[in-house]
Amino acid sequence: MAKISNEELLQQLVSKFDDKITQLGDPYGLLTIETSRDEITNVLSYLKNDLDFIHLTDITAIHYPELEKPFGVIYHVHNLAGGIRIRIKVFLAANDVHIPTASEIWNGANWMERETYDFFGIQFDGHPDLRRILNVDDMEVFPMRKEYPLEDPNRIDKKDYFFGR
Repeated sequence: MAKISNEELLQQLVSKFDDKITQLGDPYGLLTIETSRDEITNVLSYLKNDLDFIHLTDITAIHYPELEKPFGVIYHVHNLAGGIRIRIKVFLAANDVHIPTASEIWNGANWMERETYDFFGIQFDGHPDLRRILNVDDMEVFPMRKEYPLEDPNRIDKKDYFFGR
């Protein structure tokens, strides 16, 4: 595939998936779209098989506790020959953090999904070996979730009077 612009890429995706994808913008020239959990496998397969986005750069997650769907799974995919990248986001409800695995599309997704599970608790359905990869196995929390205070409220060295306030 020859080098294409973000607009051309978006046009191809919209013609294929119609209203199942939404453009969120293109900050710093990186086209960002949103889709649903039901469509993510189709979108990723189309990008890889039809548009030559052969390199899965990263899978990660975000947690915005104030939103209706607080968890987001983010995929960064790169077309090396065309020199274009795309970011795909899928937002999930707090009580249902399941999403299909991408390890059937890219083998490299295996470890990225394990890391995302380890830190955010996202369940990748169909993953061949979804278990902790960096944290200890018996850990019961997911440390990147924003469910805990940033600092220990019992620390006395952080009191305002120590800083003249």
